[in-house]
Amino acid sequence: MIDDNQQRIGRIAWVMAWVGLVIGQLHALARFRTDDGRSDLDLPGTGWWAEPAGDFLSPLLTWASADTVYYTYGKLWLPVFLAFTAGAFLAHRHRAPQGRERWVWRVALTGYVGACVSVALEYWTQWGGGSPALLEAVFLASMPFVVLTMLASTVLGITLLVKRARPTSAALLLALAFPGALVITQVTSMGSIVLPIAFAFGILGRRVARETAAPAGAVRATAFM
Repeated sequence: MIDDNQQRIGRIAWVMAWVGLVIGQLHALARFRTDDGRSDLDLPGTGWWAEPAGDFLSPLLTWASADTVYYTYGKLWLPVFLAFTAGAFLAHRHRAPQGRERWVWRVALTGYVGACVSVALEYWTQWGGGSPALLEAVFLASMPFVVLTMLASTVLGITLLVKRARPTSAALLLALAFPGALVITQVTSMGSIVLPIAFAFGILGRRVARETAAPAGAVRATAFM
């Protein structure tokens, strides 16, 4: 039963990383149609793809007012956040870190839980046209968790890279979380800055799912991450 639960969490983390990649861009396109987000199209890295994509996907963006569509797609971030957070706890359990690494994990996991609470408060308290003032207030209040999530992920990734003779894709994605956020926000909306983290724990979750599903006599990896 424990292995079944781990397989389920690992697979969900992997699938939801891809779901996040898709809904993140729908959410961004919805934001660009709001009064506050329209100016984002002036960024060179954003306008070149968002304007034609917005025209092509117009039926998915115009079924209600701009704010209603934006808040609705924003709600879909919560399952993505919950999935990579569960994947992170699963990876932490399999890693069984010691010493300083254990504290890095604790800080990162705290950031992920806080980020889940943040996205829930930002969008699941908004219904219909919502309240931009409430959204801004929650965003500002939760900003420390955003910063903590990105910085702790990068420190965690670097810590894991230092301990491995050969870098892994998950550790590299985590190490690039903070610098990657600076690039991602020039191309799409801020929610997508968690995608490297989601894919990192999605990769690790898929690995856990495969290893726990292996026959009892099969050889499993001796080092995780």
